[in-house]
Formats: sequence, C-alpha cells, structure tokens
Amino acid sequence: MDCVFCKIRDGVLPATKVYEDDRVLAVLDIHPLNDGHTLVLTKAHAETLWEADPEDLAAAVRAAQVVARAIREALKPDGLNVLQANGRAAFQSVPHFHLHLVPRWEGDGRGLNWELVPGQADRIRTVGEQIRAHLQSGQE
Repeated sequence: MDCVFCKIRDGVLPATKVYEDDRVLAVLDIHPLNDGHTLVLTKAHAETLWEADPEDLAAAVRAAQVVARAIREALKPDGLNVLQANGRAAFQSVPHFHLHLVPRWEGDGRGLNWELVPGQADRIRTVGEQIRAHLQSGQE
C-alpha cells in the first residue's frame, strides 16, 4: 500500500508520535498550521469517514480528547480546531481517515473562518427530509 499514514503506522516513515493505542496513532503534522498541530490517525486503513469502522472512529475521538487536553496543558492555546475532511472536494490531502487538532491563539492570523450567510428555510427543510428518509429506510 502506498499510503503515507500507513507507512508512518508501520515505522517505514518517521513521525513525531505523541499518543498511541491499539486503534489509533497521534503524530505532529509536518505542515503545521500552528505549533502543536496534531493528526489523530486510525491504524486501520480507511480512506474516509464513510469507510471507517465505527469502533475506530470512536477510538479516534477518545484519543483526540486525550491529546487535546495535553495540548491545552502544554501549550496553553486560546482555542482548538478539530477538523476532518473527506475526499478531494473537501480538501482531504491524504486518503486515510484522520482528525486534525489545531491549537489556536487569538490573533494568530490563520483563518478557517467563513462568512455566515443565511440559508433558505425551504431548502434546509427539503434537504433534512431527504437525509431523514435515508436514515428511516435503513440506508446508510
């Protein structure tokens, strides 16, 4: 497999590990948005949230909280972004499920903000109905 995160998991590529258990690995990002930018990776390869095992996802969220608390104590950020992307359209750069933990400081100039534009109520209701219909029919 030619997955960079699987190579990190297997010790083929170096990484600064900060946390590991049987399901997940947390490493510092080599292209950090800010100091302490950490990636929480599932050990089992799954490209996106859609393919990932629910138990691996749960383990990733548990690990993210543990690591986020350590980041808060060690680096004293003013806030923290938790980001996760699925597919190229969402700017996923490595096709292996991972969470970004990005420490944030007031005035760090890093962005991730978008303008709040009110949606159309009818469209919101229609989309909600479409999603609920799939959930109620047992389609996943």
